[in-house]
Amino acid sequence: MKLYSTKNRTATVTLAEAVMKGLPDDNGLFMPTEIPQLSDDFINNLDKYSFSEMAFQICKTLFGDTIPLVDLETIINNSVTFPAPIVELDEDKKVLELWHGPSLAFKDFGARFMSQLMSYFNRNETKELVILVATSGDTGGAVAAGFYKALGIKVVILYPKGKVSNLQEKQLTTLGENITALEIDGTFDDCQALVKQAFLDQDLKHIRLSSANSINIARLIPQSFYYFEAYKQLKNKTKPVVFAIPSGNFGNLTAGLLAQKMGLPVHGFIAATNDNNVVPEYLETGRFVPRPSVRTISNAMDVGNPSNFARMLDLYDSVWNDM
Repeated sequence: MKLYSTKNRTATVTLAEAVMKGLPDDNGLFMPTEIPQLSDDFINNLDKYSFSEMAFQICKTLFGDTIPLVDLETIINNSVTFPAPIVELDEDKKVLELWHGPSLAFKDFGARFMSQLMSYFNRNETKELVILVATSGDTGGAVAAGFYKALGIKVVILYPKGKVSNLQEKQLTTLGENITALEIDGTFDDCQALVKQAFLDQDLKHIRLSSANSINIARLIPQSFYYFEAYKQLKNKTKPVVFAIPSGNFGNLTAGLLAQKMGLPVHGFIAATNDNNVVPEYLETGRFVPRPSVRTISNAMDVGNPSNFARMLDLYDSVWNDM
């Protein structure tokens, strides 16, 4: 598997390089050079696979021979350890429950997979890996739980002062061991900017840095798994399937688009936002105008400059013109 930067498609890196670096040197985002199609036989027989078996087949198709299958199976089995059931509201509306993981957030899927994948790629390293994470609420708790006591890996979480819930703050700050949380006097966008700045800072080049936000491809890929799991559970697959997705940094929606590109028959997506609605505005006007985030009661969605927008454009072969 090879990946390129959304800002430069000509230079490619391996999966290990993309995962361990987190961000390309040009501050773009890593994307696969090829998004392979899953077979119709696989899509039409999803109900024959367990959640972890299905995730294994998706990764095997996407990764190719990058990771030996026996190791990939171990990574998946250690990651996909809790369910993602759908609950029927009526004949046409269902809710996909993504809160059955250790931090009660959908990001547990990505964080646990990323922890396993990074630990695999880091197994022969002698120098400590430092993971920088910006969080508006859910990401930090999921990453802290996923990487807790991971050998050779230290996690530093940046979170905005007074803008996460009490439960979320406790998830970030009480584990100790290899988890450090730093309270930032600012917004999530300020935290995310600091993380990106650290990757570009030449004075920090002696530190092995990576990221566990959805800007890291290892967080994005496993979030595509539960779209397949949701589709598998539908009793009536003859009607068009539409996912409505609460969105902040748009990693979750981008993962859904990835699943669709791989062959999942999704009719469309609804990008559900709060007052931080720069992406819906783009869909209406064709202009992307990031701005400082606005504080709302749905703090995990308070993102004024969603990073994954660049990946969304890339998936549709759109041109990024610093809009």
